Amino acid sequence: MDFNVKKLASGAGLFFTRAVQFTEEKLGQAEKTELDAHFENLMSRADCTKNWTEKIYRQTEVLLQPNPIDHTGARIEEFLYEKLDRKAPSRITNGELLGQYMQDAAREFGPGTPYGSTLTTVGECERRLGAAERDFLQTSTISFLSPLRNFLEGDWKTISKERRLLENLRLDLDACKARLKKAKLAEAKAAMAPDFQETRPRNYVLSASASALWSEEVEKAEHELRVAQTEFDRQAEVTRLLLEGISSTHVNHLRCLHEFVEAQAAFYKQCHFHMQELQKELGRLPNAFALNSTQSMVAAGTAAEDISSPVEKDTLKIEEVQAPATGTRKAKVLYDYDAADSSELSLLADELITVYTVPGMDSDWLIGERGNQKGKVPVTYLELLS
Repeated sequence: MDFNVKKLASGAGLFFTRAVQFTEEKLGQAEKTELDAHFENLMSRADCTKNWTEKIYRQTEVLLQPNPIDHTGARIEEFLYEKLDRKAPSRITNGELLGQYMQDAAREFGPGTPYGSTLTTVGECERRLGAAERDFLQTSTISFLSPLRNFLEGDWKTISKERRLLENLRLDLDACKARLKKAKLAEAKAAMAPDFQETRPRNYVLSASASALWSEEVEKAEHELRVAQTEFDRQAEVTRLLLEGISSTHVNHLRCLHEFVEAQAAFYKQCHFHMQELQKELGRLPNAFALNSTQSMVAAGTAAEDISSPVEKDTLKIEEVQAPATGTRKAKVLYDYDAADSSELSLLADELITVYTVPGMDSDWLIGERGNQKGKVPVTYLELLS
């Protein structure tokens, strides 16, 4: 109990001394030991690294999990599984859930209907996109987010702890310097020779005793200063080594950034591939809206063409097809399309082409012209303009 009381009293006294020193420095009434310029640069660089790493980490979390509620729930779930020393289960992505809903709806509407068959096809693509997103989230978390979090929760906490300790030792050092300075001033004042005519002999004894006391105080203060200087130098070296390790942190984060970019590129490449495949599949499915919009064109084209048209009903020869005098329309291309054979016309998204129909042609196709090029184009890839 006595030991605890003494330790508590000593700690309180040390805290009070540091508080006084800190306050006097802020008021400009005490000197402060300045660190060298290289050390200051290391600390500024470390602070900059911590601040930007934290911002990048938080924003990457938002990018990978945009919904704040889902993000908070995911973090709580990960924390619980981490404490239980178990691996968190894979979470279904929004894309996979959307694909599941679409396929369930297709079974209700009837997979044989145009809407139902399209829902089935799009739903399967959405599930593939969701699976690719889940793989991307897992890869990004392991290769990019985890190293950033490890730095913020591990290395940076160690650096902050050592910097706080260095600051406390610096306050102790400056307090020792101030104490030594005051002791020397008091010693010099006590050692001043008194006037023989205005003092009594008894005062010489008191003056000599006071001088001896202040000499002891100076020696004690010098000893405390040497000890404080040694502890400060040792802690400064430890902190310097940790701060210089920020360079290694930058190298590690650079490698992680490259891995994140590679994962992101692979993810978007997969998404682009799945969407292209989906467009091709949709081009082969019947489209009730497209058929309704082209019925008037089919009727007009049939009426305008003579029975003796050069185009055979059973065999369509693109080079013999001629644009009718009436019934042609402009169309905007919605998606890129690669021609399957020489009778088809390749398309680029957002371009404008001229389209028309000819007798005996499948209602899912139109004849498209672009300059001197001509060929069949799928109706589902076009938006007919008035």
